[in-house]
Amino acid sequence: MSLEKILSISGKPGLYKVIARTRTGVVAESLLDKKRMSVNVHSNISMLSEIAIYTLKEEVPLRDVFKKIKEKEDGGKTSIDHKEDKIKLEEYFFEVLPDYDEDRVYASDIKKVIQWYNLLHENDLLNDLDGEQKKSENEDQVEVKQEDKKKEVKEKSKAEGKKDVKKKEVKKKDTVAKKEATKKPAPKKEPSEDKA
Repeated sequence: MSLEKILSISGKPGLYKVIARTRTGVVAESLLDKKRMSVNVHSNISMLSEIAIYTLKEEVPLRDVFKKIKEKEDGGKTSIDHKEDKIKLEEYFFEVLPDYDEDRVYASDIKKVIQWYNLLHENDLLNDLDGEQKKSENEDQVEVKQEDKKKEVKEKSKAEGKKDVKKKEVKKKDTVAKKEATKKPAPKKEPSEDKA
């Protein structure tokens, strides 16, 4: 399952898997206790695929951070618990992402990332990280191709539209000319000779 179907709900512990979409939100299942709940669209929901971690150069998608943790831990759970103290959490995260921005990434953020990684590992949801990257690259390429096709269609329609406009103008001129030719001249009044 991709990270696009995994979400975090503000004020609720753990992560949730999207089961179904409804008119008013989504039905989500907790990865902690497997309980399902309805989540309103007005709730503060974050899809894991949309979350990124600040570094000194750029924002790194959470998917890439999870990959780095997975490489560091050889595919296993983290060697550190998310309840460790701030210094240990920062040391661990520095090993995973050496250039993370210490001013904007707080210990609470690191705790969440570690807890989420372990939850995803327990539920065997980390296997798709590589496939997800390839899928998103392919989707980007498809989007570019679709945009190129849209541009071509617009250009064609503009060109055809110009032809149509010219045809309409010619047709309009012909119609006006025909109307003028078929108009009967108004009878001329002859000056009356009544001069008294």
